[in-house]
Amino acid sequence: VLFLQIVHILNMTSAKIVSFLLHPEESLHSLQNRIEFETGISTGNQELLLETGICLDPRKPASQCVIDGVRGWDSYMVYLFDKSKTVYDGPFASRSLSDCVNYIVQDSKIQLPIPQLRKVWAEAVHYVIGLKEDYSRLFQGQRAAMLSLLRYNANLIKMKNNMVSASQQLKAKLEFFHQSIRLDLERYSDQMAYGISSEKMLKAWKEMEEKASQCAQAEDIGYLDEQIMALHTEIVELQKSPYARRQGEVMESLEQRAIDLYKQLKTRPPDHAYSDSTDMVKIIVQTVQSQDRVLKELFGHLSKLLGCKQKIIDLLPEIEVALNNIKEADNSVMQMQGKRQREIWHLLKIACTQSSSRSLVSSSLEGTASTPAATWLPQSSSGNAAPHPLSSLAAPEDGENFADVIQENVNYLELFSSILQEVRQEQNCMMVS
Repeated sequence: VLFLQIVHILNMTSAKIVSFLLHPEESLHSLQNRIEFETGISTGNQELLLETGICLDPRKPASQCVIDGVRGWDSYMVYLFDKSKTVYDGPFASRSLSDCVNYIVQDSKIQLPIPQLRKVWAEAVHYVIGLKEDYSRLFQGQRAAMLSLLRYNANLIKMKNNMVSASQQLKAKLEFFHQSIRLDLERYSDQMAYGISSEKMLKAWKEMEEKASQCAQAEDIGYLDEQIMALHTEIVELQKSPYARRQGEVMESLEQRAIDLYKQLKTRPPDHAYSDSTDMVKIIVQTVQSQDRVLKELFGHLSKLLGCKQKIIDLLPEIEVALNNIKEADNSVMQMQGKRQREIWHLLKIACTQSSSRSLVSSSLEGTASTPAATWLPQSSSGNAAPHPLSSLAAPEDGENFADVIQENVNYLELFSSILQEVRQEQNCMMVS
């Protein structure tokens, strides 16, 4: 018997406890099937919470419900919630009276002998204590729901911070992109008259600017931020609510009065005296009324907690979608920025190539123009003949050969032809891209 594992499930929708003997290595899914059979709550709608607000892990065995510790294996409770409901219809009917206690409640003035009255009042005290313990368990269930809500809220805050950070980064990148592309378009327009032009590339840049304006819609998360802030305010108000704290002081005082009344009865000698149960019945009635009041407040507060939790559950997918949209827009902006920079460097390469080809052409033209001028120089006024232009060249014995000079010119001509062909190919590629 000592090695048996018993799990107690408090159904928060009915305020009833169901207990199960756990089989060795039983899975949580198997336990949920048994809970569904007992409570009518489907396994998909079951939410099982520990006192700390942690939801049971379906990957772990059912023995996770029973926590070893100082309090013992039979003192822990698992709280069952129905995820399909956010409004609980409490308060619920109090626990039923025993026949003896019901007898004195029906007629509190009936006279009973002291020995018999002790037994009846002992059951009455047990009933009053049971009412207080029922409320305490339900309050622990409400507290577990609050802790679970705070866990969901912490996850919501984390996702919101990620979303806001990503939105701010996207906004900064869009501002940089717009400023840089405007500057590029201005500089491109300035050089179109005398430099390189490509209508297709210009059109692509303008389309990039329009697409970047559309990406700015992804950074608009104001509507989600407003909903999250409203939820935060609501959760703080629920935490500050007096119903979030234990309201069983009246029931505890009534419990103590019932115990004191029973102790006074025990001190009376067991003679043939009789007495009624008026005082004990008053305590029972007051305890039932107090429990009805506090349970009504408890379930009203619990419904608000579950409503907030459902709002968070509904918001999380929307935040995930917004975060994905921001990331996609961010990637799109970075790709457009990289594409435009590659095109700018391509333009720079073409411009540098054209500049090099122009310098080669001008230098070759200068060289060819100086030769006939030197050959056909007129005679000087003094009548002396001008020296022949070839006389300034080095003699063959200096190691140079006229054939080498001719070959060098041919090589320069071939290089110039290849440069011109490369420029034409790059311009054609630029027009196609």
